Amino acid sequence: MRKHLDALFVLLAAAGILLSQERFDLRVRTYFFAGFSGDAAALEKGMKICEDSLATDPKNAEALVWHGSGLFYQAGQAFQKGDQQNGMRLWTRGLKEMDDAVAIAPESVGVRIPRGAVVLAGSRFLPSPEMARPLIEKGVGDFEEAYKLQGPDLSRMGTHPRGELMLGLADGYSRLGDQEKAQQWFERIQKEMPGTPYAKSAATWLETKSLAPQQAGCLGCHTGK
Repeated sequence: MRKHLDALFVLLAAAGILLSQERFDLRVRTYFFAGFSGDAAALEKGMKICEDSLATDPKNAEALVWHGSGLFYQAGQAFQKGDQQNGMRLWTRGLKEMDDAVAIAPESVGVRIPRGAVVLAGSRFLPSPEMARPLIEKGVGDFEEAYKLQGPDLSRMGTHPRGELMLGLADGYSRLGDQEKAQQWFERIQKEMPGTPYAKSAATWLETKSLAPQQAGCLGCHTGK
């Protein structure tokens, strides 16, 4: 489970894909990343910033999606401790907050990327493929929307955010069983990102048609400029 929580942290780093100049995530993500690495005090600070923002503006979609991600992380902690009742409560509430955020701002990359990253990570520690599939579909949909909003030319983005977006889509489609779309994305990664860890993962998938979780998320984290 710890590895899955780490995956949640590193996938959320894909929020660096955002292009807006006034970004709510810049106010909170340092706290959340530290919190997802085990710093409870930092997570509390990030959650408090979100809660204060939501007290002023309940429709602040970015504050809502980050707060939901925090609840989602806390759900994982509860499940680790064997507290299934509290874990399910936090899981359900966290997902609802993230879904509500997307309903408020469906065309916001600052909302789509955090939710997509979280649900793709969370889908990996559900007990069955049938339970995981709705989360994978939701995450792929968020990443597709982010891609559409930013246009087909991703060359202006740093290596890390570009690779995370493309790899998330490629691996997501593979996990959904859409091998044609997965192959298109993996081939594009190989073509557009030669010499990167993303190209290495793409080569592995193109040869084996599968990726281990550690090959499918946050490669070379925070190295993109």
